[in-house]
Amino acid sequence: MQILGQSISRNSLLLGMFALGTTLLISATYLLTKDRIAVEQRKAEEKALLEIVPTSRHDNSMLDDTISVDASTAGLSLRDAKQIYLARKNGKAIAAVIPVLAPDGYSGDISLIVGVNVDGTIAGVRALKHKETPGLGDYVDIKKSDWVLGFNGTSLDSPPLAQWAVKKDKGHFDQFTGATITPRAVVAATLRALQYAQTHRDALFTDKIPEKEDDTQ
Repeated sequence: MQILGQSISRNSLLLGMFALGTTLLISATYLLTKDRIAVEQRKAEEKALLEIVPTSRHDNSMLDDTISVDASTAGLSLRDAKQIYLARKNGKAIAAVIPVLAPDGYSGDISLIVGVNVDGTIAGVRALKHKETPGLGDYVDIKKSDWVLGFNGTSLDSPPLAQWAVKKDKGHFDQFTGATITPRAVVAATLRALQYAQTHRDALFTDKIPEKEDDTQ
């Protein structure tokens, strides 16, 4: 019995040491790669932003010209804090890229960014993250389909508000063949982003005040 107890204690000690070693290895790997991960995430974010507002339209760093919004922000249905990215040319407001969540996708949340021009028209829509069914709902992804390009140039007036729906619901926008829930959710979320932009127009589209030169020298 004593031998059995010693064996159990020894095995428990070995198991604890193994768990500790694994934890240290994971922690060390994270510390060594977190900067690289952050860089790659920044590159991915910038790529998506530039698809909506290309460099020909702005001269600022949108990743560094932002407004913070959190989960309590009305209309955007966010799960956590995000950034609104602002595009400017010569200090003049050009567009705002707004994060919005469609929580009612067929397979759950669809994370979107919606670019809204200063004139209230849509510059572009991109799905950043989703779990929609391959071959059906995943047509919301620009890599799979050009469906999201149908939002380009639309606004709260064009089409009229009552037609901000899929055609199956007597609206303006196409649905996918065999799939209605996903496009319906994306249309509704895009509309909410447009309405947010209209409500917060003064904050989003304020021209940047040029920094005064230091004339003390």
